[in-house]
Amino acid sequence: MNIQRLGPTWAPAYRQLMLDAYARHPEAFTSSPAERAGLPLGWWERRLQEGDGAGERVWGATQGAELLGVVGLSRETREKARHKATLFGLYVPDRHRRLGLAKGLLGELLAQAATWPDLRVVQLTVTEGNQAALALYEQAGFSVFGREPLAVAVGDTWFTKLHLWCDLDRLRLG
Repeated sequence: MNIQRLGPTWAPAYRQLMLDAYARHPEAFTSSPAERAGLPLGWWERRLQEGDGAGERVWGATQGAELLGVVGLSRETREKARHKATLFGLYVPDRHRRLGLAKGLLGELLAQAATWPDLRVVQLTVTEGNQAALALYEQAGFSVFGREPLAVAVGDTWFTKLHLWCDLDRLRLG
């Protein structure tokens, strides 16, 4: 198993994995399967664009040509908020869980984020009640700073999101 930054050639596998995530866990994602399925492959390729100037980066746990799990990071572009980035789309399918992939992906994301000039904060949201995800993030150094009721609607059911943050300077200094 290898954790690597994904480039555009991974777009078809990344798209399929995320469509699976949206379908299996609709409460965990703001996007719906139908919304994302309607996007052209070029959208997914752009999300995986390479180069240091890319605003979004996605890492994958891979084994040969198989994509086992993913996580992404999007840096804020506005001048007053460039010190922040948002973690998005951490997903490992059921068949690959309990192998440490999510922990490895999160660790790689944080290690890479810590090298970005002037980046200080990584933020994310997690669905309230997802104790496994919350424990993973807290173990990695994230803290809850807010609770957003009615954050996501799946049909007639509303879900609350917890907002978390991680101070990269704390991680850098140990």
